[in-house]
Amino acid sequence: MDSYAPNTKLQVSFITISEDNVTQRIDNFLITHLKGVPKSKIYRILRKGEVRVNKKRIKPEYKLEIGDEIRIPPIRIAERSSPEISNKLNRVAELENAIIYEDDVILAINKPSGIAVHGGSGLSFGVIEGLRALRPEAKFLELVHRIDRETSGILLIAKKRSALKSLHEQLRLKQMQKNYLALVRGNWPSECKVVQAPLLKNVLKSGERVVKVDKEGKPSETRFKVEERFNFATLIKASPVTGRTHQIRVHTQYVNHPIAFDDRYGDSQFDAMLINTKLNRLFLHASNVKFIHPKTMQEMQLHAPMDKILQACLAEIRNGKFQSTEF
Repeated sequence: MDSYAPNTKLQVSFITISEDNVTQRIDNFLITHLKGVPKSKIYRILRKGEVRVNKKRIKPEYKLEIGDEIRIPPIRIAERSSPEISNKLNRVAELENAIIYEDDVILAINKPSGIAVHGGSGLSFGVIEGLRALRPEAKFLELVHRIDRETSGILLIAKKRSALKSLHEQLRLKQMQKNYLALVRGNWPSECKVVQAPLLKNVLKSGERVVKVDKEGKPSETRFKVEERFNFATLIKASPVTGRTHQIRVHTQYVNHPIAFDDRYGDSQFDAMLINTKLNRLFLHASNVKFIHPKTMQEMQLHAPMDKILQACLAEIRNGKFQSTEF
């Protein structure tokens, strides 16, 4: 049964391309612009010549140029209301409060633990869907990068395609520096400053992603620095050079110092030692990021404080029966 509701304005529309969409493929532009329309239908109207650029038929791989005029035929668009988002209004409001920086081209939030960055794998709601619900007037909102659902901390969002392209290029060239804080089991060795171990990702039938060190995997590198030592744990700074799925979590496990309350790669005995701290989430936090601002071209650094649960855990270890030790 067709679930697509008739658009009240079924008429031809024309769009003039600005610099934000330059070099984007026409098919990808239409997929973003016509949210709710199946991809099969978008490719069908392209194939039939119903979409025109500068009055000419084009192929799906055509790359847009500034000033191009796109003709879009009358088309029915799905209703955009999302029951999932409606049921999570408190979490959407939480996202608004989590914004730590915003200008006309980028936005940064201190993502809470427990919320995915986007819908998928059985989830129809994530950070990006929530932000789009908060900003229905925004023409462009896209994730610059991703962090795990259980991880908290800085997440960058592009508000213009030109900003997204610039930041993606910085990621590709490894010019963006991201630092995380993690509480790991035991006494992290001072000489362990870099872990280079290839990571192989497996997706189970349930959709769950499991990553392991494997010679057949992709090259992966994480740099580490000790921030504070305790008698049974270490607070470390982790700086991923590559951006593989679960990279920090698997690399710390690989050197036998798993992260606290990691339900996938962790150690239950270590977690039990932290029970009095009331920690109930993965102790991994994206604390700061350094990059070149895509508009001003100036170096920019953003910092995100840890949430109350992580701060309370450290305070309990420092001030309670868990005493800090010398380096």
